[in-house]
Amino acid sequence: MEKNVLVISTSLRDRSNSEMLADAFLAGTKAAGNRVEKVTLREKALSFCKGCLTCQETQKCVIQDDTAQIVEKMAQADVIVFATPIYYYEMSGQMKTLLDRANPLFPSDYSFRRIYLLTTAAEDEESVPEKAVSGLKGWIDCFEKAALAGTVFAGGVTGAGEIEGHPALKTAYDMGASIQ
Repeated sequence: MEKNVLVISTSLRDRSNSEMLADAFLAGTKAAGNRVEKVTLREKALSFCKGCLTCQETQKCVIQDDTAQIVEKMAQADVIVFATPIYYYEMSGQMKTLLDRANPLFPSDYSFRRIYLLTTAAEDEESVPEKAVSGLKGWIDCFEKAALAGTVFAGGVTGAGEIEGHPALKTAYDMGASIQ
């Protein structure tokens, strides 16, 4: 059965390595016959959460920016894929801001069940993405019907486009192709 997959690229850099990893995942997902949409935060205005919790009653955020539209897409997706560069051994600030602003999803009847995390970093040790994975797991723990389904890490890439030819691209493609 065809899945509705939302890929969210959180890097603000043009031709970013994490976005290229996201595109590989997206290509695999399309090849498997799924519907895929990619949202790039680079082009979006996201403000910080005010912590007012109005969204817990209304399922809508009081802040008027691009976040509401992204959160609605998240609610309707069967699968959500986050792609982020690793900064100081953690997810990007814009990804964290999006997760915080996705608070209206908590009381909602969201569709997503599987979450994937794609990460890139200049450092190449296996442990580099651990804190980003842990941070995302903390968010996922708030959604009892959802689970972390997989992660891909591409280390040793710094400059824009350096991921070209990296084996993680094939891993991301294959992971995307496995979605059914």
